[in-house]
Amino acid sequence: MSNVADRASQYILALDQGTTSSRAILFDRQGQIFGISQQSFTQFYPESGWVEQDAEEIWQSQLAVARAVLRESGVSAGQIAALGITNQRETTVLWDRQTGEALAPAIVWQDRRTAARCATLVEAGQEALFEQRTGLRLDPYFSGTKLAWLLDHIPGARQRAEKGELAFGTVDSWLAWKLTGGRAHVTDSSNASRTLLFDIYRGVWDDELLVKLDIPAALLPRIVDSSGLIDHIDAAWLGAEIPLASLAGDQQAATFGQVCLRRGMAKNTYGTGCFLLMNVGERPMASHHRLLSTVGWRYAGQTTYLLEGSVFMGGAVVQWLRDGLGMIASAAEIEPLAASVPDSGGVYLVPAHTGLGAPYWDPYARGALLGLTRGSNRAHIARAALEAIAFQSAEVLIAMEKDAGHPLAELRVDGGAASNNLLLQIQADLLGVPVVRPQITETTALGAAYLAGLAVGFWQDEAELSTLWQVDRRFESGISADQRATALAGWQRAVQRSLNWAEAE
Repeated sequence: MSNVADRASQYILALDQGTTSSRAILFDRQGQIFGISQQSFTQFYPESGWVEQDAEEIWQSQLAVARAVLRESGVSAGQIAALGITNQRETTVLWDRQTGEALAPAIVWQDRRTAARCATLVEAGQEALFEQRTGLRLDPYFSGTKLAWLLDHIPGARQRAEKGELAFGTVDSWLAWKLTGGRAHVTDSSNASRTLLFDIYRGVWDDELLVKLDIPAALLPRIVDSSGLIDHIDAAWLGAEIPLASLAGDQQAATFGQVCLRRGMAKNTYGTGCFLLMNVGERPMASHHRLLSTVGWRYAGQTTYLLEGSVFMGGAVVQWLRDGLGMIASAAEIEPLAASVPDSGGVYLVPAHTGLGAPYWDPYARGALLGLTRGSNRAHIARAALEAIAFQSAEVLIAMEKDAGHPLAELRVDGGAASNNLLLQIQADLLGVPVVRPQITETTALGAAYLAGLAVGFWQDEAELSTLWQVDRRFESGISADQRATALAGWQRAVQRSLNWAEAE
């Protein structure tokens, strides 16, 4: 490790491959951003409920921003102590081991095409088995049924998979494969735990679950630690052989980046969706309130587990108001518009556009706008949209506190929408606990950087990371418990109207 510490000028490079854009961020020893580059890529919606991406475009965009951040920051590849990858989870790629080319578009985590397959498995009495082994529910959100769909619909794919000619991976695996020239077909346990194929208790791919979904084991990547020397990036890509030293799903990485390293600490990321995760320690906690039990990270022989609640439409609600309805010209307009009225005037927006996640898990729910009167205007709808993000997160946290058996002390927040002060104040009001925004809100990339840095001695230990986390602003609840209960009851009435809607078509 001493050779790392002796370098005069050094950084950690985090590749943050998200749902709508690829980013590369350089971090210095203080955990501060030294450089950042971002590039959007194309989303495809070929049928109702389907969401796809071009795996090659994901790779090319990620490579482009990695090169750009070095060039624009004046940093050479030789100054990079390690590289870490964090990624949109559950998005599924199937590729040819020989050519390195994807056989089909990547199926995105938001995609609902396998809802019927999940329902069939539930009807066959399989849900308890999957939940007991994986900590997940049988929902099209996860990778396993997406992979099974690809094998069923690409001619000859299953036979080729059984011969070992094909490789499956989530986006972390795909990028690691590309960056190492096909040497490393790997994933870490945080990403593996989102596939419906991984036993989170034993830390291995589960043969029985593979049989249930008819998936050949030869497809699967090798599981590595979230933090550790995995391989080296080919020098051709960035100019030097940089150690690949971390892999982590984006929400686990954000939890690590928020330094939620002690049991009971929690964070919420307000991105395309909202993802609320709580550290539950060294053993998985089975949820009795329809949450997920998932692997947080594994390194130095120790696995940390999390409880998670996933909200499918978070910041995407604001995007829909902008792009779908044309109600605002930019996402930044939502806050002043919503703040121009004291409340939503009884309007509720249930953003079940792609179904509902925790704690409902209804892929057939659809969006609803309720409580409209002649006095309702776009400001009320804008405020209802922000409240919808906060209501969904509040329901997840209430379930989480019941599972954990104790109230949360504070909620750490990040993601693009965490810059919205009104949203965070509404969130604090609905939760009744402080909502805390850190100075560095790029916590997904920061978590990947921290995990990579620990692997090569760039940072010494978790205690050092805790000293780097700094508060930007703290939001305290400003309403009574009765007001909070009334607001939540109205929200829950609205949600009931949206449930099981598409199934009745």
